Amino acid sequence: MKTRQKGGGTPEPSTPWSEVAPRLWMGGHQWTDTLGQSHAAVVGTEFDLVISMFTRPGHGPEPGVDHLIAEIPDGPLTAEQMQTVQQLAKTAAHAMRRGRTALVRCNAGYNRSGLVVAQTLIELGQPAMTAIQLIRERRSPWALNNQMFEEYLTTGLDVASLLVGLETTT
Repeated sequence: MKTRQKGGGTPEPSTPWSEVAPRLWMGGHQWTDTLGQSHAAVVGTEFDLVISMFTRPGHGPEPGVDHLIAEIPDGPLTAEQMQTVQQLAKTAAHAMRRGRTALVRCNAGYNRSGLVVAQTLIELGQPAMTAIQLIRERRSPWALNNQMFEEYLTTGLDVASLLVGLETTT
């Protein structure tokens, strides 16, 4: 059985996407089945809104599906990138309140998508640690393994954005 592992032993997800909260999904671009075979996670029309922090040709969504793309690194973020995360989360929360489904995805479906999904849950009234725990329970224990992203969330993206902005002006 061949299981591809990335990033220092972090396994690929076992599903293309996972429902973290009603109408809010989190995923990536690859997943591995129970036999260890890697598959492309291709989005068709399953979701009303797709938010991508990473894109790959041929991975959808199909025309007619709202698709927002924001290239966000899986590393330290600038104040502007944190503000983008906040805006994406507000957009996802707004879609959910209107009864629409949203998929937030990145490469593996763990960190960048986890950051936006957690911030979406915070926008909807969840405490940061509850949002993080929910993501790890529903998506994977490997989700939000970027400690910096967890710190951004527990500090609050507004405050983290201000602090990062101060660092770049000194």
